[in-house]
Amino acid sequence: MYNALVTILLILSVIIIISIIMQPSKQDPAASAFSGGGEQLFERRKARGFEAVMQRFTAVMVAVWLAVGFALVILSSK
Repeated sequence: MYNALVTILLILSVIIIISIIMQPSKQDPAASAFSGGGEQLFERRKARGFEAVMQRFTAVMVAVWLAVGFALVILSSK
């Protein structure tokens, strides 16, 4: 059981890394180079389409990753 959870944790880690890399950038590098990007700090943009799907997918994967991690902690403490 412990080895299966470790394997699942490693697979989830790779999936989370890939999903974070696939998310589109939220800044315009040319505009932030001159203004410092301060206006984007307080700007709230709603994610739409692919970006929204990737954010939700990443959040769910992180939640599952945390649950598996907690299960491993409980199993290893026994």
